[in-house]
Amino acid sequence: MKLIIQIPCYNEAETLAIALGALPREVKGFDKVEWLIINDGSQDETVKVARECGVDYIVDFKHNQGLAKGFMAGIKECLKQGADVIVNTDADNQYEADDIPKLTQPIIDGKAEYVIGARPIDKTDHFSPAKKFLQKLGSWVVRKASNTDIPDAPSGFRAISKECAMQLNVYNNYTYTLETIIQAGQKNIAITSVPIRTNEDLRPSRLLSSIPNYIKKSVVTILRISVVYKPFQFFMSIAAVLFGIGFLLGLRFLYFYFTGDGEGHMQSVVLAGVLMGMGFQTGLIAFIADLLSVNRKLLEEIKLKEYR
Repeated sequence: MKLIIQIPCYNEAETLAIALGALPREVKGFDKVEWLIINDGSQDETVKVARECGVDYIVDFKHNQGLAKGFMAGIKECLKQGADVIVNTDADNQYEADDIPKLTQPIIDGKAEYVIGARPIDKTDHFSPAKKFLQKLGSWVVRKASNTDIPDAPSGFRAISKECAMQLNVYNNYTYTLETIIQAGQKNIAITSVPIRTNEDLRPSRLLSSIPNYIKKSVVTILRISVVYKPFQFFMSIAAVLFGIGFLLGLRFLYFYFTGDGEGHMQSVVLAGVLMGMGFQTGLIAFIADLLSVNRKLLEEIKLKEYR
């Protein structure tokens, strides 16, 4: 059994040595433990530090591609190098590396294929009240969208089995954290979480540059994921609302018409027709989107067979 620990990096020369220094070379249940970094177009000495610290593999992007693409590039390289389990962690040493055995144990025991490290959000002093609230809110939304019970969806400390890694795909450029959980839930991948510890904050979060920006990107990400993985429900819900409002307006007009006051409510007829027409067309889009999702699933199955 081989474990590869991957770390996405973007200008992490100041903290990478600390993070790598804490990583284990031996983990219970594995014959071999290797390290991999994804250099996402760093302009400092990230790669030099990685080599000096004995990193086994380096995925090198010449230009910054974003966290999501870096994560998937690392997954692809780990699979190429024969990893049976992949652990993803951060270059700022946010997560306690000694908890890696706890993270991988559910996979070794055959109880899960995807394990998320749940941080003690309420007890983390360097998290602002706003960040704590957003973490909880985002996790709640992801739980509803994915039908899972993951308490800390934005956590980047994760263990992924080979079988799970071969099925993951990330379509947005912002972050992989939310999408892969929703994807795992939709694909019935066995997913769980374990409590983990965190270390002292070495640098500010790059994903949470500002509260409004984080909220905007997270909402857009969740909406896009909903369209990708639940297209029929997404568009049919909109269609039902539009058609329902139009139908009620039509009934309202009929009420006034049969009570002798129909001439003063012609606007209701026009609006009802427009809304019901929009609802019908959106319903047709729901069926087309569902057919496209079937095609996406077939392509994902072809990709999975190529890995195997």
